[in-house]
Amino acid sequence: MLRKTILACCITALTLPVSAQTKWPAINQQTRPWTRWWWMGSAVDEKNISTSLQQYNQVGFGGVEVVPIYGAKGYESRYLKYLSPQWMKMLDHTVQQSNALNMGVYISVGTGWPIGGADVTIQDAASKLIVQQYELKANTPFTEKIIVNDPKQTGFAALNALMGYKKNGVAIDLTSKLDASGNLQYTTTDDLKLYAVFTGKTRQAVKRAAPGGEGYTIDHFSKAATADYFKIFDTAFGNSSHGVKAFFNDSYEVYNADWTPDFFTEFQKRRGYDLRQYINLFISDAVNDTVARLKSDYRETLADLMRENFSTVFTQWTNKRNTLSVNQAHGSPGNLLDLYGAFDIPETETFGSSYFPIKGLKRDSGDIRNVDPDPNMLKFASSAAHAYGKPLTSCETFTWLSEHFKTAWSQCKPEVDQVFLSGINHVFYHGTTFTPADVKWPGWLFYASVNFVPDNSLWPHLKGLNEYIARCQSVLQAGEPDNEILIYWPVYDVWHNAKGMDMPLKVHDVDKWLHPTNFYKNVVGLQNAGYSLDFASDKMLAQASVSNGLVSVVAKGAKHKVLLVPACEKMPVATLKNIIRLAAAGATVIMEQFPKEVPGFNNPEKGNQELNALIAEIKKAKIITGDVASSLNTLKISPEPMAAKQLKFIRRQTAEGKYYFIVNNTANDIDEKIDLQTPAATVLRMDPLNGAINVLPGEKKTNATSVRLQLRSGGSVILKLSNKAETAPAYKYSAPAGEAINLQNNTWTLRFATGGPQLPATKQMTGIKPWTSFTEDSTTQSFSGTGMYTTTFTIKNKAADYVLQLDKLYESAKVIINGKDAGLIWSLPYELKVGSLLKEGNNTISIEVCNLMANRIRDMDRKGEVWRNYHEINFVNINYQNFDAGKWKVQPSGLDGAVQLIPLK
Repeated sequence: MLRKTILACCITALTLPVSAQTKWPAINQQTRPWTRWWWMGSAVDEKNISTSLQQYNQVGFGGVEVVPIYGAKGYESRYLKYLSPQWMKMLDHTVQQSNALNMGVYISVGTGWPIGGADVTIQDAASKLIVQQYELKANTPFTEKIIVNDPKQTGFAALNALMGYKKNGVAIDLTSKLDASGNLQYTTTDDLKLYAVFTGKTRQAVKRAAPGGEGYTIDHFSKAATADYFKIFDTAFGNSSHGVKAFFNDSYEVYNADWTPDFFTEFQKRRGYDLRQYINLFISDAVNDTVARLKSDYRETLADLMRENFSTVFTQWTNKRNTLSVNQAHGSPGNLLDLYGAFDIPETETFGSSYFPIKGLKRDSGDIRNVDPDPNMLKFASSAAHAYGKPLTSCETFTWLSEHFKTAWSQCKPEVDQVFLSGINHVFYHGTTFTPADVKWPGWLFYASVNFVPDNSLWPHLKGLNEYIARCQSVLQAGEPDNEILIYWPVYDVWHNAKGMDMPLKVHDVDKWLHPTNFYKNVVGLQNAGYSLDFASDKMLAQASVSNGLVSVVAKGAKHKVLLVPACEKMPVATLKNIIRLAAAGATVIMEQFPKEVPGFNNPEKGNQELNALIAEIKKAKIITGDVASSLNTLKISPEPMAAKQLKFIRRQTAEGKYYFIVNNTANDIDEKIDLQTPAATVLRMDPLNGAINVLPGEKKTNATSVRLQLRSGGSVILKLSNKAETAPAYKYSAPAGEAINLQNNTWTLRFATGGPQLPATKQMTGIKPWTSFTEDSTTQSFSGTGMYTTTFTIKNKAADYVLQLDKLYESAKVIINGKDAGLIWSLPYELKVGSLLKEGNNTISIEVCNLMANRIRDMDRKGEVWRNYHEINFVNINYQNFDAGKWKVQPSGLDGAVQLIPLK
């Protein structure tokens, strides 16, 4: 489809009234992808801000997320102090210019990460538990001073308690017997083991801080610390948001922060007993049930404090300014579902590269991090959004997708498709670095990002990826999520662990806290079988209700046909009561097996009696127990059969019907009938790559619709199953109509249009090949930019349509046929329908190919040119070692292999 036709489609969706013919949901600021905008050293100015935003707008970004970080060396005179009047002036200009371009602005509540800065006092700084042990002999004065031993904690640590324990385990509180100098004024007739409990300080500073943002990270468990931190924003922003649409908090990443000064008081208030009485057991190395129960209560208390004293305070602060809160909860020591749910926009992140068996997908093991991203980790954020009826779930996307300068847009598509399949509908690129116009190529760059920057040689074709995401998100933001199963996450099984302390639930530790669980096995098994699901916490079940047999956490939240309780060891009595309450109200509940015990240390015997009494009730109630798959089958809750073909999908429910976003990330092309578990009056095929909408012939079945689906390996499509008659052109299934026109052995001209460091001379060739194969011309080995391959050919008898297929493309292309723009090829499979632009007789085709930045960077490093020169971490490779591209091989660039025009019937 013509590029101008695509643009017209988008404009129509925005401006024209709805007619009988189907349109895409509106493409707007919110549906477009956004990008994290790194302000290095906050060395920004009005002119370059305006120019940059115009460039971002032209390629289809909907907004920017401003995060100030460390700066480039040599530009210190341009640095602006964070939140200073000059800095706020630049922010106001950013908002003003963004508004003029119909773009939005989010801003990080701090510089770098984690949250903290120059105004954080030592009292408000992140805290840690320090316990020192002593021996007090019977009838003997204690002469040793009880003060913190670690010299780094001198002047920082404060005593919380001094406890003595007799041999029989009886505890004595000796805190009041200690004077201000640390002298113990106490003797006893028993030998005592003493435990001095201090609140220490982690002394962790903000990582990657910008000028004016350096300082301690805050104590996330302290309401006062959170409130105090926002005072600097009160000063800078007043009662206004200055047009900022949301305030964002990055990854938790607070290390060894496992305590807060009033923890003992908060613990006793919530758990009903005094932890000081058992501190000897709590910090012991014993791995037993008693210690695990104490640790479980401790972790639950941290979770409560994190949610109440940080998350809730944060959101309240933003909402007072009529703006939104955004938070990345992963890595926090708490129930991730509840922490995500406490914010207006839950945000997750992808890190590293996933494996997809897509035909032709580039994945060099030397260019990826040794991590295996788990898409189910992303569902904690989307589940929280779905449960509470929050319209957006965002994701920091493409972090360390591959080595610097080696990421093609074709590698981004399957990764972002996986993000969409996990329930994400508000993508943020990681990321784009602000660069003034007078900084030489490659400009300023952030050490962990895919470089979505104008200096990237692939920038001219970024619009293809951006328009694809915008169309997908216009659908994924429409209506409501449509997942039939709500599955309970038994967090107490995770917390019941005698080892460790705060247990932050990190993305990189899912093999420890997530993968071994029955919960996870059910999640993976059900999705592979074709079911859709969301996760639920104990807190969510306490809020949940039932209407017409459907379970929802809140009235405006997602509605589910089944509540599934996977096999778990520990469950609070209150949670089981809520499950029974929902079943009694008409919910369909499946329990894989009954829980065995209550969690926690406070009188578990009594709790277990109550739990067993409730289980006896369940055996008489209408709760289904046993195998999950057979129970769902008995209930006639059917999965989507396409899952058997390894097709992945996610659904959205609207008043008009259902959208199916379907992805084929397998090695096989699909061309067969599939059954969709939704009846429909009309089936529309919506192509997010080019905006085309067509009617598919559908066969009505009982509560289902059968359609023929053609979907190439790496392809994706949106099917709208409408409950009303809708009109659009009929879809034409692709079928070859004779021999292909093979252009591979034609005479080609290769001309270089833009790029550097030098434009190679024009090449003439018989047969297509990459420009890097011209090794006799050294300029081709270092060139990053655009090369245009042009040839002519003749068509004698024109077919109904043609598909242009490129065998090997390094890395993306704009196709021009007979002087007209045919569109972009940037994702797999490398093909494009071009029949409308072809004619009988002579034709000319030009394929403008953009390659990676890698070869030019390689050349600069081989010559010893200085281009990376930053404060703090400077610039590292994918393994966080010193970056050096000088030893890289030249990356193939241009076209290779077959170039064919496939005639279609």
